[in-house]
Amino acid sequence: MTSHDLQSGDGPRGDRPKRRHFSTEYKLRIVAEYEAAPEGEKGRVLRREGLYSTSIDLWRRQRDNGELTSSGSPAAAQRVRKTPEQLELERLRKENAALTNQKAKVEKKLAQTEAALDIMGKVSRSWK
Repeated sequence: MTSHDLQSGDGPRGDRPKRRHFSTEYKLRIVAEYEAAPEGEKGRVLRREGLYSTSIDLWRRQRDNGELTSSGSPAAAQRVRKTPEQLELERLRKENAALTNQKAKVEKKLAQTEAALDIMGKVSRSWK
């Protein structure tokens, strides 16, 4: 505890800044304004609102993922979240795509190897 903490009126941490909370409408409005601002003017929006670019990045990700809805209710945000089954299906689809790509690469390499062995067999037969 510092001497500054002891001087506050409502206990040791009474005068500390409070965490700000922003409504969904505010977040959507600021993200839209930030994105519409021309280059060089985006910083002005951040300074005017007292925000950091990381907040805009977070809000943009939330908007793109469907976590920010105009209703702003937690229930609406939960409806957008994926179920464990949906997440598992998505993971399996990605894994399947990766395996399909790997299979195509192996088949191409196999065809090259078979062609090389065929040529080597013809060469060895011609030397006899």
